Amino acid sequence: MKSLNLTTQRQAVYDVLRESHDHPTAAEIMNRLVEKGYNLAYGTVYNSLRYLTDKQLIRELKLGESASRYDARTDEHQHIICEVCGKVDEVMTEVPKDWADTVASETSYVIHHAHVVFGGVCPECQTKRKK
Repeated sequence: MKSLNLTTQRQAVYDVLRESHDHPTAAEIMNRLVEKGYNLAYGTVYNSLRYLTDKQLIRELKLGESASRYDARTDEHQHIICEVCGKVDEVMTEVPKDWADTVASETSYVIHHAHVVFGGVCPECQTKRKK
């Protein structure tokens, strides 16, 4: 079992992430902490995110944006990003094993995991476009 040192600040950051379903950035996490009455320095929030990521309690998502997003779900899943508004949703469909095998064969890599990021237009933005 991993040795954990969840300080009050780390616990607060972790709690905000577990309550979030929109894969927030560090700045968004900071705003939510302020709304809850916490007054943490940006450095503390970033250090807490790094610690939680290193301990595999959360996932850091680098989705081609300038800022990383964070996810409290650590089970195997993929993501889809709206190319209009930037919303990030979870995709629970597994990466097909034969696809991973083909990638391994093509690249000679030993594949440990896959993270696929889809791009498209979310239902809300599709509706706005039709108006």
